Amino acid sequence: MAKCLVVGANGFIGSSLVDDLVRRGHDVSAFDRFSASAVSYESTDVRRFSGDFMNRADMRKAVEGQEYLFHFLSATTPASAEDDPTVDIRTNIASSVELFQDAVDAGVRKVFFASTGGAIYGDQPFETLNENVTPLPVSPYAIGKLAIEGYLRYFNRKFGLESVSFRISNPYGPRQRAVKRQGVIPIFLHRLTEGLPLVVLGDGSMVRDYIYAEDAVRMIGETVGRPSTHSVYNIGNGAGASLSELLEIIRAVTGIKPTIDARPVPSTYLDRVVLDTTRYTEEFGTLPVDTLESGIRKTWENIRVMPV
Repeated sequence: MAKCLVVGANGFIGSSLVDDLVRRGHDVSAFDRFSASAVSYESTDVRRFSGDFMNRADMRKAVEGQEYLFHFLSATTPASAEDDPTVDIRTNIASSVELFQDAVDAGVRKVFFASTGGAIYGDQPFETLNENVTPLPVSPYAIGKLAIEGYLRYFNRKFGLESVSFRISNPYGPRQRAVKRQGVIPIFLHRLTEGLPLVVLGDGSMVRDYIYAEDAVRMIGETVGRPSTHSVYNIGNGAGASLSELLEIIRAVTGIKPTIDARPVPSTYLDRVVLDTTRYTEEFGTLPVDTLESGIRKTWENIRVMPV
């Protein structure tokens, strides 16, 4: 059992991670602003730190005495970072560097970072992307994630702080908040409940690697307490689906034929992103993952019960 701090514990992925770590028997602390009326994770045996990621005193208090630090908080989304890239620099990058220094000072053994696999590689001529592909991000959000990965390498070289970055593809699931403008699947499903058209970028041929959030979290949880050969791992389903295929599955699951509002594709969007997870499976094993239809069905059932 290890002492684990999850930063971003009330978020979409972070809350599922809290529950997974507790199930694995770890001593878990949760850090977030907790400004929402409800706590997103289900576990009760969790120490809670309420604070501001950009407040150095709050972070120092939270990391004290921790063995493993899970940095799963982002102050921006891909859309908000694109609106103003300087915000990403001032918040995510600067505060992450301060957090890593606080981790060194507190004697943290290892940092686990939620990077992005959806955009970090940029435009590439490959059907699938492995970790040896040189990242060429073109969106501010992905550029920021790559910068944070770079700072983790710096802290490892200078201070010996171990770390691993998970390049997570396109996670989706019941706890994802469509109001944050991130995650096409919950956005589509929520709009269907409101009778609104679905905004589709381009002709529907854009391909993404979608992974059910709990599957991604289980893959991450398997690495905790085990030595890692590499500092970066792709976390994804390993299979791609086009927007057109996604829409067909959504129509089959919901029984609703959506109205489509077609719009141009932004210049920073990529045509195809499918992750190769061979590095992960060779080192940590293959875990069963939900099919896209199964995961969407679970997400739809949850949204119908809790539509906000």
